[in-house]
Amino acid sequence: MSVPRAEDAVIQEVLGIFSKHLENNNFRKTPERFAILEEIYRRDDHFDAEALYIHMKNQNYRVSRATVYNTLELLVNCDLVKKHQFGKNLAQYEKSHGYKQHDHLICVDCGKVLEFCDPRIQQIKNMMGELLKFKVVDHSLNLYGNCDGACPKTQK
Repeated sequence: MSVPRAEDAVIQEVLGIFSKHLENNNFRKTPERFAILEEIYRRDDHFDAEALYIHMKNQNYRVSRATVYNTLELLVNCDLVKKHQFGKNLAQYEKSHGYKQHDHLICVDCGKVLEFCDPRIQQIKNMMGELLKFKVVDHSLNLYGNCDGACPKTQK
């Protein structure tokens, strides 16, 4: 029962952050932009802009494709959404506010994305930063491979 309340609290927090970002940059605060943000924060997956647009249209939201694409860029600019390029020409997105750093395994056959977190990666970042006198502020680790027998593209 506490999960929905926690999700609602995060959504209210990100709506406030986004509202302030729009104000500070003289962008219009439209219901469509806030609906897109809320829809993203109700998801638990990686998604592309077109899939988000289609999902919102199927849910009877009145949003245009351009509004979805433009809002995603605004959300990336204010660090509420992270944009990934997993080796294809198709950008994928995920919510980022309040979520811990993680890395990805990507199936080259079906495109499935799995997340993982290993504390040794943080240790490597710290060690390399010290050795090379470099302040690491962010990182991205994407491992590409196959679903190992469970990939729908390789099953017949």
